[in-house]
Amino acid sequence: MSANDGLLFGIYPGGAAGDDTGGLATGPADDPERIRAALDRLRPDGRDFLVRGYVSFVDADDTRKVTESPERVEQYAGDGRVLDLVAQYQSRSGDVTGYTRFARELVRRHGHRTVTLQVTEEPNVPGNPTLDGYYPRVREALVEGVLAAADEARRQGFGHLQVGFNTTPLFGPGADFIASLTDLGGKEFVDALGYVGLDFFPDVFQSVPLDQLHDAVTGLLGHHRAERLTPAGIAPEVPLHITENGWPTGPDRSPERQAEVLEATVRAIAECRVAHNIGAYTHFALRDADSTVPGLFHQFGLLADDYRPKPAFATYQELIARFGG
Repeated sequence: MSANDGLLFGIYPGGAAGDDTGGLATGPADDPERIRAALDRLRPDGRDFLVRGYVSFVDADDTRKVTESPERVEQYAGDGRVLDLVAQYQSRSGDVTGYTRFARELVRRHGHRTVTLQVTEEPNVPGNPTLDGYYPRVREALVEGVLAAADEARRQGFGHLQVGFNTTPLFGPGADFIASLTDLGGKEFVDALGYVGLDFFPDVFQSVPLDQLHDAVTGLLGHHRAERLTPAGIAPEVPLHITENGWPTGPDRSPERQAEVLEATVRAIAECRVAHNIGAYTHFALRDADSTVPGLFHQFGLLADDYRPKPAFATYQELIARFGG
């Protein structure tokens, strides 16, 4: 993507969401027909639209088995919808070799309909088993997974497929996380990266006044590029993707406020897109996990769990049309 192009937009279309206790916020089953209809309403004319899906690697003897969210995410590809696939690493035994085989298989199976393949999910976050930083040897798995997936994409002739990884904002003791990866993987790892992702949720876990949200977003993105990516040896030419961003409704969190936060956040990202080489924005999430539950993790959707739109759905449509190129 060149600096003259607009943002590549997308969304996670499932209902399930991880929480901060290591569990999942769930509710009514997904309705594929309604999901496809909503995705079609969001997709810009003549431009790809990312559909984000999570697939987990676990040990062969793990009772959790392999999970996908949403189920069979490939059913939502086509007609301008392409996959933004996340290969989660959740091996309790630290099976890096098994994970690299898993990454290669995902490329072979889905590479023709996948534009971005993210290796691990929030690997810098320890202490929460829904996130990959909880599991042993996660840094090794990330580096080896990127190398394996990029190599398999070359072998299969999938020149369109970008392989990357993501983190949350990096402060305090974890500030050197990306530098630790480039130290471990060296030039071969850096050269294999098609993008680096960032999950961030302004005004969700720490309040930000609406009139300060623009500066908070642009300041964070500038800091991440200048203080985390560049010192780690990741060149400005490697795009930064916003891989998760959203704002939940609920008690004292109005649907109108959700729309305001979404608009302010995306406009700020679009404004600094060229300066920080931001290539894509993926929203979390299309629909609520369960609209009857007031908890923070159950109502991230632009739609209620019965697919009724909140005001933010129309806001996202407008933002995609304006900034999607």
